[in-house]
Amino acid sequence: METTKNRTERARRPEPPRRTCGGDHAVKSELLLAIPDREYSLLRPHLEYVDLPHHHILQEPGQKIEFAYFLNSGMASLVILTSDGRSVEVAIVGKEGMVGTPLAVGLDRGPYRAVVQITGSGCRIKSELLAETLQCAPELRLILNRYVLIQGLQLAQIAACNRLHEIEQRLARWLLMCQDRVESDILLVTHDFLAQMLGTGRPSVSLAAGTLQRSGMIENLRGRVRIVNRTDLENAACECYRALKQFNGSLGIRYT
Repeated sequence: METTKNRTERARRPEPPRRTCGGDHAVKSELLLAIPDREYSLLRPHLEYVDLPHHHILQEPGQKIEFAYFLNSGMASLVILTSDGRSVEVAIVGKEGMVGTPLAVGLDRGPYRAVVQITGSGCRIKSELLAETLQCAPELRLILNRYVLIQGLQLAQIAACNRLHEIEQRLARWLLMCQDRVESDILLVTHDFLAQMLGTGRPSVSLAAGTLQRSGMIENLRGRVRIVNRTDLENAACECYRALKQFNGSLGIRYT
């Protein structure tokens, strides 16, 4: 439930500009809404609207990055793969960010798999066209460089979290980060998926989810998790969630 404080903060925020891509599809990417009209007009002819289905791979490790993706909705994970087939999530991206951040600093490859974990949509641009546009779009270049730094801080914080904190704290942190991006109490995730993202076993995740449910914070449903008490879930999360939230807020571009 939205509090009086939240309503007041929302009322103080500037209204985002009305922007579209790929016809009349509304742009909700906070990065694309933050840049000046002149720079968006340079970018818009090259933007293609795309649906982002569940498990769609946007980028493979070590392969040339063909597109940068600005998400309007949904969520993507950046995942490290090991030679024995295991994987662990190191960062997540929603409408606050971009998939393909190496392009912002002149690189055309990255070490992660980027995969859609929650269905959504976005705008994509070919890597070479983004590079050309960045040469004459200083505000976009600045915002993307800041986002690259913030994402690097997210990677470091999550690495520390996975090493130092208990599974219940880590699960609470991940659920909160996910809800921040999809803006829904219902998260379409399974315990198998959560185990993969948190780099642990399914039994550990099920035990942790059961603990959070018995405490009245979440409800475990078939193929989904419902957040019941966000305040208590924030209190159950480790300090990493607050640090990550502060990192994202320092971009200064959130409209929601």
